[in-house]
Amino acid sequence: MTPTLATLRAAALATLAPQPDVQTALNHMGFVQADPIRAPARAQDLTLMARVPGYRAGDLERLYPTLDIEEDMLPNYGFMPRRLQALLHPREVVTRVMQAHPGLVEEVRALVLAGEEQTEWHPREVAARLGQGATVNAWGGQSSATTRALETLHRQGEVRVVRRDGGVRVYGPAPHLAALRHSPLPESERLHGAVQLLAALYGPLPEASLSYLVNLSHFGFPHLHGALKGAFRQAVKEDLGRGQIDGVRYVWPAGLSLDGPAPSGVRIVGPFDPLVWDRRRFTHLQGWTYRFEAYTPAPKRVMGYYALPVFQAERAVGWANLQVKGETLQAEVGLVPGVRRTATFVRGLTRELERYRTFLGAQQVETL
Repeated sequence: MTPTLATLRAAALATLAPQPDVQTALNHMGFVQADPIRAPARAQDLTLMARVPGYRAGDLERLYPTLDIEEDMLPNYGFMPRRLQALLHPREVVTRVMQAHPGLVEEVRALVLAGEEQTEWHPREVAARLGQGATVNAWGGQSSATTRALETLHRQGEVRVVRRDGGVRVYGPAPHLAALRHSPLPESERLHGAVQLLAALYGPLPEASLSYLVNLSHFGFPHLHGALKGAFRQAVKEDLGRGQIDGVRYVWPAGLSLDGPAPSGVRIVGPFDPLVWDRRRFTHLQGWTYRFEAYTPAPKRVMGYYALPVFQAERAVGWANLQVKGETLQAEVGLVPGVRRTATFVRGLTRELERYRTFLGAQQVETL
């Protein structure tokens, strides 16, 4: 069918379809982006809360050791079903710690993979054993060199995150990834699967946005990045659904239906949710620009430090800033010009804020 703005908006909202549990949600989505900011909760928790009824903040970290999922890098860092790591590994990387501390990665590898004393290693324990210099981390600050060496081994697939301790990654051997080093999937299958995964996770989306995601995926495919661009161009020509509206070329997985039922109700989603991650798509489909302002100086913020987009049916109608103070969830909601705070909207917003109250463990809701 020929897409319209309404059908594309509805198809995008279909990603919020309820899933019975966390494992099923990860299997269905393929990837959930992680972020450490908690305002009101981490990005991964906000994304899963939007899809898993009864989900509570922190459930992913608590359940992680029991689930068939892994922490890894695709276009960004996050969580994925273990089976999808076959698209990413074996992975070859060169990191700053290799250059700044020659031999340290080998020392950390020998300690963590020896398996004689223990199979789980907190970065603090590794630093205590080997000593710790300092190296520049991804955000420009200083990190323990041994911690950066662990992260290098993780990116190379030599170790995995076995659990988290207060949010800190605890590492151990990754035998399933060792097997992939010996018997990887054919390169063509890995590349084709990666493009299809990105198109399914963020689609339907502008062709230019999928191209950007492919470029960003040099983190997940550092040594296959050039080939991934070729796989993208081939997929656009041969494998993906295509359509154009208002001069913007959209692509989506060939099996995706664009004639599903129109969504209803009020939903609040996180800024890293696949529904709003692509700002190009958001602006084109919704007719206004959403901004993530956590890194914007406070005097220049328009929406707030961690504004969460608010949807009514398939339309993004505003944003909400949520925080828990004491036992109260405080909600400050802003609407885009022309949107009225109707009785229907207020009822839907009240129900959605009650979901967030339960999710965050608050006792009551206060709308500011």
